[in-house]
Amino acid sequence: MVQIGLISDTHSYLDPSVITHFNSCDEIWHAGDFGSSEIATQLEAVKPLRGVFGNIDGMAIRQRFPEQHIFTIEKTTVVMQHIGGYPGRYAPGIKDVIQQNNAGIFISGHSHILRVMYDDKLNCLHLNPGAAGKQGWHKVRTIIRFAIEETEIKNCEVIELGKR
Repeated sequence: MVQIGLISDTHSYLDPSVITHFNSCDEIWHAGDFGSSEIATQLEAVKPLRGVFGNIDGMAIRQRFPEQHIFTIEKTTVVMQHIGGYPGRYAPGIKDVIQQNNAGIFISGHSHILRVMYDDKLNCLHLNPGAAGKQGWHKVRTIIRFAIEETEIKNCEVIELGKR
């Protein structure tokens, strides 16, 4: 079993409590809009980091992280892309990528809207951790912590970091 800490849309701000919340995790995944390389460096100092760049990220982040990241952990294939939409309203091409890779998890950010939705048609769990940073229209900053055991997603927790 692997513990994952999922974060997105930090926009150059990392709440100190994120480190505490993710300390028990095996990996941290960032779904884009880091805002600065310093955020990636701070997260990498805690646990191994996977991520994708977002639309506000500059060249330093774009050189470190891809636009789309497809990988397998335990026995679950994950597709991560910052601007990806959600079940019923996927961004162009994402539904095909999920199907072609038989993904069990699809992760996106961008909207600043926390979503945990299962897509019955694709047999895929969609996760958007909302926004952890202080910029944007969201009212509460959020992250997600969950576990993956083979093909099962377990113990999914939404953690509120406080008001924006």
